[in-house]
Amino acid sequence: MPKGNAEGAGMRIALVASEFNYDVTYAMLERAKEEVTFLGARLGPVVKTPGVYDMPLVVKVLFDRGDVDAVVTLGAVIEGETKHDEVVMNQAARKLVDLSVEYGKPVGLGISGPGETRLQAQDRIENAANAVRAVVKLGQRIAEIRK
Repeated sequence: MPKGNAEGAGMRIALVASEFNYDVTYAMLERAKEEVTFLGARLGPVVKTPGVYDMPLVVKVLFDRGDVDAVVTLGAVIEGETKHDEVVMNQAARKLVDLSVEYGKPVGLGISGPGETRLQAQDRIENAANAVRAVVKLGQRIAEIRK
């Protein structure tokens, strides 16, 4: 891995990963940890939830702590035989955006799906790093606006 930079210096980023489809989300979690380090940010708490639907409550508790600057959520919502994947993803994504606005802190959506296959989810593992980069960029821009 190339030498890191200091883009994320001073930021403490928590990671929240779904245990559902853990063969995919474990790889996403490891990739996100690497990117946090690469960007010079500090890794905050790493919390595993049973599924993507459970993430908003954990994100709220992390922000309530006061020592977390951003959260990256990681999951893979794979299509099943019903529309359950759409319900899970739509509700979780909506609430995660609400929490970001409520607390004025970035929440990275490193959750792939809905409507994807397991193979497509595996192909999107790199999106975990994209979500980390996004919260760092947004955190920097928010800090500039608040000056």
